[in-house]
Amino acid sequence: MSDGHSVKSYVAQHPKLVGMLFTAMLFGSQLGTVAADGSTHVGP
Repeated sequence: MSDGHSVKSYVAQHPKLVGMLFTAMLFGSQLGTVAADGSTHVGP
């Protein structure tokens, strides 16, 4: 990455990628919560 390619320059060239990654991580965290809640049963 020393030849001028960095995360900062890549994000500057592809600004929509940040929103897509954020949305994907948001959905991923919600799916994890749903999976954890769906597999636990409290009570009889």
